[in-house]
Amino acid sequence: MSETHELGKQGESIACGHLVSKGFKILETNWRSGSYELDIIAENEKLIVVAEVKTRSSAVFGEPEVAVNKAKQKRMIGAANTYVTRKGIDKEVRFDIISIVMKGSSTMVNHIEDAFYATL
Repeated sequence: MSETHELGKQGESIACGHLVSKGFKILETNWRSGSYELDIIAENEKLIVVAEVKTRSSAVFGEPEVAVNKAKQKRMIGAANTYVTRKGIDKEVRFDIISIVMKGSSTMVNHIEDAFYATL
């Protein structure tokens, strides 16, 4: 497994723990719809959260969340629509980005709630 892939898996694990600590139940990780993958799908009593996790070992080239561009947002929205339709879910869906920078023994988590809306 490449270092980049391993870093991403560690970031997703941290993000899941972060969501659980905020009262969410993890429904799915790495859920696929066609060629697109949703990193984390979680829920609480009120809503479904679809979280894109971006993990970097440094912020030298910018914060990780800047990699979630309009095209990626559009794919996430389409995949989330497929998920809620297939599962028969009738809750509000919120799109979050969880940005993680892991440098040495330091880990910084930036949870951006309502990072974008399904109006694209």
